[in-house]
Parts: sequence; C-alpha cells; structure tokens
Amino acid sequence: MEELTRQAEAKSEQLEAVAAHPLAELLECPPEAGNLLNGQAQCLDFESGDVVFRQHAACKGLYVVVSGLFLRKAERLDSRLTLGSGRPGDLAELAAALGDGHHTYTLVAQSAGSLLLLPMEALNQAFDSYPPLRMRLLEELAREVSRAYISCCLNRTIHVRRRSNEAEPA
Repeated sequence: MEELTRQAEAKSEQLEAVAAHPLAELLECPPEAGNLLNGQAQCLDFESGDVVFRQHAACKGLYVVVSGLFLRKAERLDSRLTLGSGRPGDLAELAAALGDGHHTYTLVAQSAGSLLLLPMEALNQAFDSYPPLRMRLLEELAREVSRAYISCCLNRTIHVRRRSNEAEPA
C-alpha cells in the first residue's frame, strides 16, 4: 500500500510540473507586441460539427478557445485517434503555429463556440519584436506534450491493472 501511495504522489508531482500555464502569462509581452496581437486578433464563431481546420492544412495562426467545446482528432498509421478536447482558455495547435505551419490534427466543434485567432503574420512580427514570447510558447508546447505522455502512461497502467485483476481467479 505504501508503494502505491508513493507512486500516486510521484504521478501527482509530474502532473503539477507540466500543468498548463495561464494564457495571460504565456502571451505576456511589451505593449507594442501586445497591441499588434490584439489589433490583428479575429473572433471566429462555430456551430456544432463545424471543422475549424483539418490535419495537414496550412496553419493560419494560433487559436485560443473562448467558448464551447472542441474535439481534436488525428489520423495516424491508417487509424483515427481522438486526441482530446479543447475547452475555454486552451491554446489549439501550438505545434503548427511554432513548427512547419501545417496542422497536426483536425479540430471540430462539439458544441456552438468561438475561437480567437492570432494570425501567423502578427505572431511572427510579435516574435521578432519580443523573442521571449516564442520561447514561452515553446515551453508550453513541451508541457503539452508531457501532459499527453503522462496521460497515455496512466491510461496504459490502468488498462494493464484491469486486465491483470480480471485474470485473477475469484
């Protein structure tokens, strides 16, 4: 029992270390860069079932979920995966906005909602005028990947435990 308690505490510490940072902290920058992003931001409304963007399409910028619920889906190795949901305050497609400019998944509205789009051109200008902004977003992307990895490991551990418990005779 003590071992299980230690493992649970270790997992909790891992999750705390990779917790999402507040959006205001991530996008904090000098007034000129902030004004540029605010001035170029676009609010986009979606109905349930609408596709916001498709995997492999060119990325128009960084998306911030304002309201509603959005589903992340991907196709990998001839299979379709549900990667999770996007809720108000979540950033969508950091990888595409900071990487090669192509979406790594498809984003679909699960309910009526809205997103704020920070266009690539404005983001790049803000990155040029204030390089720490790109670094903060890269750090958040690393935390996002770590959260996904930890979640995957936890799900696998739970699945293995269930199977081993089901295999034990009663």
